[in-house]
Amino acid sequence: MTSIGAIVLAAGQSSRFHAGGGPDLTKLVAKLDGKPIVRRVVEAALATKARPVVVVTGYARDSVEDAVADLDVGFAFNPNFASGLASSLSVGLLAAPRDVAGVLVLLGDMPLIEARLADALIEAFLAREGALAAIPLTESRRGNPVLLGRGLFEAAMRLKGDEGARKLIAALNEGELVEVEASDMGVTFDVDTPEDLAAAQRLGGGEDPPH
Repeated sequence: MTSIGAIVLAAGQSSRFHAGGGPDLTKLVAKLDGKPIVRRVVEAALATKARPVVVVTGYARDSVEDAVADLDVGFAFNPNFASGLASSLSVGLLAAPRDVAGVLVLLGDMPLIEARLADALIEAFLAREGALAAIPLTESRRGNPVLLGRGLFEAAMRLKGDEGARKLIAALNEGELVEVEASDMGVTFDVDTPEDLAAAQRLGGGEDPPH
């Protein structure tokens, strides 16, 4: 059976969170319903069919690892975390087993992602011959997580700075990119500031996140 791995990017410096008065060393260990944000993301990854799950750490490495240390994950450290997201993506892809057909890329600050959506991406990707990536789509907006096929790994590892895989995905044709409709706004909602965290807390009642 063709397998898909998962990486959780959790190496960033949380500069906007700190600038907004966030008290935690990193926003990723800030609590949402009593649970660190990054733990919610990792648990979602573990609830999918993707294996193994690798957490890429960098800034506040010890705090992030402690938040998920009891879970069935591997860790990959990015010493160049200050250079931006691209370096963490590269570290995560290098940590993926050589036999996986692709990797599900989850962002550690997107705590509302649901495992069933991630599994839908995996299934749709594996069902499309020639697919190089799969992404969720909500109200015509592309979101996260993104599934990158092995055919994109090399190009993804050449990205620089804070550039994610968006440019690579934008260059794909219709046959190479699988789009999966997503009904929840969690695919576009991330926690950058204390206000975002407060908004996420309010979503416990099932409201839609702010756009």
